[in-house]
Amino acid sequence: MQIEHLAIWVQDLEAMKNFYVNYFEVAHGPKYSNPGKQFVSYFIYFGQGKTRLELMTRPDIRPAAAGQRGFGMGLAHFAISVGGRDMVNALTERLRKDNYTIYSEPRVTGDGYYESVVLDPEGNYVEISA
Repeated sequence: MQIEHLAIWVQDLEAMKNFYVNYFEVAHGPKYSNPGKQFVSYFIYFGQGKTRLELMTRPDIRPAAAGQRGFGMGLAHFAISVGGRDMVNALTERLRKDNYTIYSEPRVTGDGYYESVVLDPEGNYVEISA
């Protein structure tokens, strides 16, 4: 068994798609629209046979309070492995240069991961791991 995909409700579908595509070297599928439900989404592909990320939007879904994502019940964060410590460091610096919030600097965590944490454009916690 494996996780097939995770889904995130987003406010700005295009900005969120562009963030993941531009910084994590992933592909996206075609935009899916269901006009009857006012639902629109993209799947983000991390490689063949790997877990996908679904970005979804609908006008009746309300955003979490500022600064509260990842601190309530439900999904706290997800991690994207980028292939090594140098890649973690380089991507963290690239995101910092592009004015994204670096929530946690690159480091070895208590459970042995080398990672940093960045907030995506809508404040979701994304661990960048080696």
